[in-house]
Amino acid sequence: MYFLLFNYLFFVIVHFCNANEACLKENSEQCNASKVNMYSKEANTKYLKYLDLIKRAKENYSPCDNTKCGCYSSQISDDLKIFKKGITPQLIDKVKTKGTKYQIIDHKLYRDKNCMFPARCAGIEHFLLKLLPKLPDMELIINTRDWPQIHKDYGVFGPVFSFSKTSDYSDIMYPAWAFWEGGPAISLYPRGIGRWDTHRDLLGKKGNETLWDEKIPKGFFRGSRTSAERDPLVLLSREKPHLVDAQYTKNQAWKSDADTLHQPPAPEVSFEDHCKYKYLFNFRGVAASFRFKHILLCKSLVFHVGSDWLEFFYPALKPWIHYIPVEANASKEKIEELVQFVLSYDNIAKEIAENGYNMIWNNLKLVDVTCYWRKLLKQYAKLLTYKPEIDNDLIEIKK
Repeated sequence: MYFLLFNYLFFVIVHFCNANEACLKENSEQCNASKVNMYSKEANTKYLKYLDLIKRAKENYSPCDNTKCGCYSSQISDDLKIFKKGITPQLIDKVKTKGTKYQIIDHKLYRDKNCMFPARCAGIEHFLLKLLPKLPDMELIINTRDWPQIHKDYGVFGPVFSFSKTSDYSDIMYPAWAFWEGGPAISLYPRGIGRWDTHRDLLGKKGNETLWDEKIPKGFFRGSRTSAERDPLVLLSREKPHLVDAQYTKNQAWKSDADTLHQPPAPEVSFEDHCKYKYLFNFRGVAASFRFKHILLCKSLVFHVGSDWLEFFYPALKPWIHYIPVEANASKEKIEELVQFVLSYDNIAKEIAENGYNMIWNNLKLVDVTCYWRKLLKQYAKLLTYKPEIDNDLIEIKK
């Protein structure tokens, strides 16, 4: 027993000395400032809870079946089960003001004359037009606002398609318009963030080119102050810039430094430049954030803040497997502890980063998005209790 204990202590001392020698050779301030010995008593007790969560997550995890976008099929069933008794014309009529009305009849697409957000409708119509030859007749209400419409506890009830929701809503999730067109417009992307397939190729390449050991070992975030949930990270960055680089940028409502937490707004940073950092933070915006899928392709470790807001593919991503979850109301101290944890367990951080990358790269191609639309619309159409007739107030949408 004493012999085993002696060997263990010898291993710890050798590892610690080698790690510090490497730091000294690199002469890195970041290394000296953030280095925590993973074999120390402090690390093994302080971070045991996280190691246990990762262990249990691995034990309960089974890779999804990506055949015919199977990773996301359960979300369709979950969203449609509330309508298992059928969708009547009366239900459609109740919710027609909650979005844009579409009809698919005889493999032609029809839509309300006016769309609240034309670019968003165009992003949706790209997929509908592509699938027309394979779709049965149906009519549906598609919400292009940022927030869902059918709250479970009050208001009207009926089938409304929304890109994002929480468990408080009965909306049917569809792949957001931004997979093709109409994403958020900022100075770097003045016409919107652009097609997902283009970003996917660019970021996938960047993620593989930027080696893990060459990434900057600190947390990183750039975005506007759409929610106070982001404040603790930004304040931590101001206090401990060797751990986190998080700054607020302008948004359309910006009027003064008060809108960026009393400091001048920072320049926007491209998705590709996010890949320079080991740890990236994802926050919700008004609803789910469009950046989540993008930054996962950096092969950087993503801290995903909050679990309420979803897009259709989120449930296939598992906490502690593909990303590290952070409570929406996490304090500065909690965030710092998580950053220190991944700095202490670099191999674990790298493994989770690679898992997140592989999940998105392998299972969220544009063909998977199209597949989801097809499955969703076919299953939805089966729930209609009537055969739709052309609404003469609509216009035909052509390629």
